[in-house]
Amino acid sequence: MSNHRRNPPGIILIRSLRGKDWSLKTYRYVVLLVTFIAYTAYHASRKPSSIVKSVLDPGQNQANSIGFRPWPFGQLFIEREAAPIAAKNKGWAPFNGKDGTWRLGAIDLAFLGSYAMGMYGAGHLGDKLDLRMFLTTGMVGSGIFVGLFGMGYFWDIHIFAFYLAMQMVAGFFQATGWPSVVAVIGNWFGKRKRGLIMGVWNAHTSTGNIAGSLLAAGVLQYGWGWSFILPGAFIFVSGILVYLFLPAYPEDIGFSNPHESHGQALASPRDEESQRLKESLAGNSSSGDRKSIGLVQACLIPGVIPFALCLFFAKLVAYTFLYWLPYYLSQTAVEGQYMSVKSAGNLSTLFDVGGIIGGILAGYISDKLKARATTAASFMYAAIPAMIFYRRYGSISKVSNVVLMMIAGLLVNGPYALITTAVSADLGTHSSLKGDSRALATVTAIIDGTGSIGAALGPLLTGFLSTKSWDAVFYMLILGAFAAGLLLTHLVVAEIKEKFSKQLSPEQNDISVYDLKVNITVKPLGRFCTIKGVELRITINIVIRIESEKKSS
Repeated sequence: MSNHRRNPPGIILIRSLRGKDWSLKTYRYVVLLVTFIAYTAYHASRKPSSIVKSVLDPGQNQANSIGFRPWPFGQLFIEREAAPIAAKNKGWAPFNGKDGTWRLGAIDLAFLGSYAMGMYGAGHLGDKLDLRMFLTTGMVGSGIFVGLFGMGYFWDIHIFAFYLAMQMVAGFFQATGWPSVVAVIGNWFGKRKRGLIMGVWNAHTSTGNIAGSLLAAGVLQYGWGWSFILPGAFIFVSGILVYLFLPAYPEDIGFSNPHESHGQALASPRDEESQRLKESLAGNSSSGDRKSIGLVQACLIPGVIPFALCLFFAKLVAYTFLYWLPYYLSQTAVEGQYMSVKSAGNLSTLFDVGGIIGGILAGYISDKLKARATTAASFMYAAIPAMIFYRRYGSISKVSNVVLMMIAGLLVNGPYALITTAVSADLGTHSSLKGDSRALATVTAIIDGTGSIGAALGPLLTGFLSTKSWDAVFYMLILGAFAAGLLLTHLVVAEIKEKFSKQLSPEQNDISVYDLKVNITVKPLGRFCTIKGVELRITINIVIRIESEKKSS
């Protein structure tokens, strides 16, 4: 990789128009905003397939259905939808036959399987290539192939292999996203309050799911093809935004990397002379000088394997909800009535509203406790009763469905968000790397790639299990949540032991202990204590212990 990368054209233009550069704080805001939009677009483009499932394969969709307007603008539930509208939908070959549900699961597997496989290679490439260009390529490619899937509607294509191929290629392009955006954030932000910062920033996942659901459901009446084309156009345009405005490396702009111990961040230049100095330093300190590490080396970083395996089951649970919740809602009676496909798609966004809260809460708690594993495991265990309650009582009333769904979303998405953001960034800048390697994208890819295998497995198994009963699906989700928490047991025990050891026994390096011994000999009652020439003496030993804290230099 070349030591010299081109700065984003949009940044260059703004510099020339303003006559001076932004401060470090402003650049960080720009990075947060651009990467937030980027990954919102990634998730929005993944959502359409879950929205159109009930259109492609109506299954048992009853004419007795209820609907509601999109929740940001109207009530959640309104009066019944006209029966003829539901009756008109015959489905779309090849998904409306007896193997329709299985084929819907298969295209999910095609996307998520190629996404998982591509993730491992994408992380290594992300540490070698220019992250801005790598991310742009992935987003533009994703937009094209998501749109091509939707074009199958307008071209009247009924060949299963076509849809399978579009999903597979789209999955490979989508694999570029997560390692890249986490690496960019890790490049610009140190570890202080990383959990909270990334918890807020990670709201893009749920925001993207909500945006994708509303976009896809909003245009469904014009043909299911539009449900793919609009999110595809969204990620395509967002890719252009990344190319124009994303500064992927602080070194290229003239600021020091927050993970390097030498040097301070350079002040923002205020004139042409300081600008030339800044560009010179940027060229000398480019991150291209640092070597990337291999997959095996990254796996040996303490904590990578346990968190990767935990995420396998956490994403199995989360992605089952992501891909099948709208379908489940359309097939499950609430107060004895079934809702329309559009209504189910809109209602499912509330799961992601809970997910936004969960991601922020998990990040905040883990920062306060300084215990990432304990926080993640606690959320996963708490998700078990939440899912049981949702399955059992979610159909009793509309209010109970909404409340229990949001609670489940909070607990399911909280640890998923924490592990894929703050934990990945922590491990990618682990002290064992000694600052001589670039591992952010590689570590992120290993953790999220392993998680994505679970993300592929969950929806596939759901496609099979849902034909038996939805209870079987929820049993799978409960076992997945339990396994996710169990896999972090060793790290949780280590964190708890560390907490107790700090509280019960102060570190010897920080506290010095001195014993002052004083011997006092007295002759009580003077001459009256002398008996036959033997003098009576009393000796008192006093030990004074003094503890003093060492002041850090």
